[in-house]
Amino acid sequence: MEGDKLNIADIRTDYRLSALDEEIAGDDPLLFFSKWFEEAIASQVMEANAMTLATVDADSKPHARIVLLKGLENKGFIFFTNYESDKGKELSINPNAALVFHWCELERQVRIEGVVERISEKDSDAYFHSRPDGSKIGAWASPQSQPVSDRSALEYAYNNYVDKFSQGFIPRPGHWGGYILKASKIEFWQGRSSRLHDRIVFHLNVDGLWIKTRLAP
Repeated sequence: MEGDKLNIADIRTDYRLSALDEEIAGDDPLLFFSKWFEEAIASQVMEANAMTLATVDADSKPHARIVLLKGLENKGFIFFTNYESDKGKELSINPNAALVFHWCELERQVRIEGVVERISEKDSDAYFHSRPDGSKIGAWASPQSQPVSDRSALEYAYNNYVDKFSQGFIPRPGHWGGYILKASKIEFWQGRSSRLHDRIVFHLNVDGLWIKTRLAP
């Protein structure tokens, strides 16, 4: 019925779970991110390591998709993908990228900006060999971001690689591996009542020190 039609503009939530101030955030955003990440895990946030990765292509058009965080080290956020995928091609053209974590159960968001580079082959090998065999074979079988005729073509390729690697050892394909986004800006957002949200942002200066600032919501 027309009278029951959903009005998207009326959808709203008043956030009341927590607060964020400069003292709580501390002086090292990576340490504070680790704290928030552990709290997301403890709170059983679904796919707590899921993050939006935003890139730009050769025409400066933005693209975004969800990828999974698989490591946090050396001021960087690590994820893995096909180097020949759209995002891999975009990162080879322009390594500037952004990440967003949204943990709605905790009324929190983290925005990260920085430059992306490939991690070492050794580290890519180590992660690849920790994956389930099905995921390893999937990395071989899927020409990520490329057109395929239908689902059966993927399944045919997958089954061929199952046969090929039936002896047990599945090597990492050369077109697949890890990236690290080395952060230069990290912003923490905590939802607050009446849209007066808390926002604390850290910028990395030329001396390698983090500068902390509160932003208006």
